[in-house]
Amino acid sequence: MIDDLTAAREQMALSLSFHIIFAVLGVGMPWLMLWAEWHGLRTGDERWTALARRWSKAVAVLFAVGAVSGTVLSIEFGLLWPTFMERFGDAIGLSFTLESFAFFIEAIFLALYLYGWDRLSPRAHLLTGIPVALGGVASALFVTTANAWMNGPVGLVRGPDGELVATEPLGPFLAATTPPQLTHMLLAAFMCTGFAVAAVYAVAMLRDPAKRDGYHRRGFASGAVLGLAVAPLQVLVGDWATRVLADVQPAKFAAMEGLLRTTDGAPLTLGGVYHDGEMVGALEVPRLLSLLLRSDPSARITGLDAIPAPDRPPVTITHLSFDLMVGIGTALVLLGGWAAWLTWSHRRGGVHPTQRVWFLRAMAAAGPAPFVALIAGWIVTEVGRQPWIVYQVMRTPEALTTQTGLTTYLYVTAVVYVVLSVALVAILRRIAAGATPADPEPDRTAVPA
Repeated sequence: MIDDLTAAREQMALSLSFHIIFAVLGVGMPWLMLWAEWHGLRTGDERWTALARRWSKAVAVLFAVGAVSGTVLSIEFGLLWPTFMERFGDAIGLSFTLESFAFFIEAIFLALYLYGWDRLSPRAHLLTGIPVALGGVASALFVTTANAWMNGPVGLVRGPDGELVATEPLGPFLAATTPPQLTHMLLAAFMCTGFAVAAVYAVAMLRDPAKRDGYHRRGFASGAVLGLAVAPLQVLVGDWATRVLADVQPAKFAAMEGLLRTTDGAPLTLGGVYHDGEMVGALEVPRLLSLLLRSDPSARITGLDAIPAPDRPPVTITHLSFDLMVGIGTALVLLGGWAAWLTWSHRRGGVHPTQRVWFLRAMAAAGPAPFVALIAGWIVTEVGRQPWIVYQVMRTPEALTTQTGLTTYLYVTAVVYVVLSVALVAILRRIAAGATPADPEPDRTAVPA
């Protein structure tokens, strides 16, 4: 039987990992939906409108599941960590309040958007989708500000009892960690959405070459262009976020880089596990970490030895999660380079990229990859902050509820998420299995593979 602290941590990890999938799709899918409808309205091509109709059904289902999982996550804050909410509710309260407003705006206009097909004029219908897309972005960003504040709290004063308390409701918007974390999260949402959509159509075209028609190609291209275009931007933003992190949270930075000792000319550590004060099985590239972080191969970088032992985060899981996230991001950028070359080749008379079986296989395999990177990134964020729930202000055990038997909550939550997952997959498969429009004007490049 695991102890209550471990059960509470695992329940939050499970809930966050489950919810984040729907949160990022809730940010990205409405924009693809709007893009398809706008393109159909502009060109008169019914294939774009058909894509928008189908995607709107998926958005509705994902929104419903995300609303459930998000509600569970909100309840867990008060249920599992009441001391945290009591002391710092004033700091994150505004973020969650604004998120609620964004959520309701999104819900209201999503209902209008779904109901308005064939009932509103095409232009009016398109306009009802704009608050859906903006609401999804706003909702995600407001919640992320709360987490950014936990990583770099500001606006704290010492109360009569000597404990630090939050007095600045705008604190989450003023933290140094907020701008890079918001940008990193927003780009991750578009990456996940783009690659997921492209993977769905890549699988369909691999299973049935007859589906390499204009309709499926438009669906594939919409997702592929979004995901592949954002990938290199995400690398740049990740570099920015890492530089901020090195200054604000040196313990997390040292753990995720596997840097155990403060070093002049620090190496970049790839892989390896922490054991008996050493990184075992790691590959080190001399001086590269100093060069990447400070643009000086001889720069001094703070290692874990500068952090008191009780304040150090778990090294192995933080380091390997960071390596996994960066590795996936790099691979997706390289995939984008391949896609660009295939597109250039096609424009010079070569076959269409969707006729390249290995490219379709690569895009199909890439579908889950950004979600894995996303969850790995959140592991770095949350595990790397330990042992603090609010960095250098409140330790995680201090925030835990005094209620016992939290293992039961963990198991019940897991069962609920399994049921939701099964229902979601069944519904999405039914939506995907629906009839697709006949191509009145197939693409000229739609030749047999």
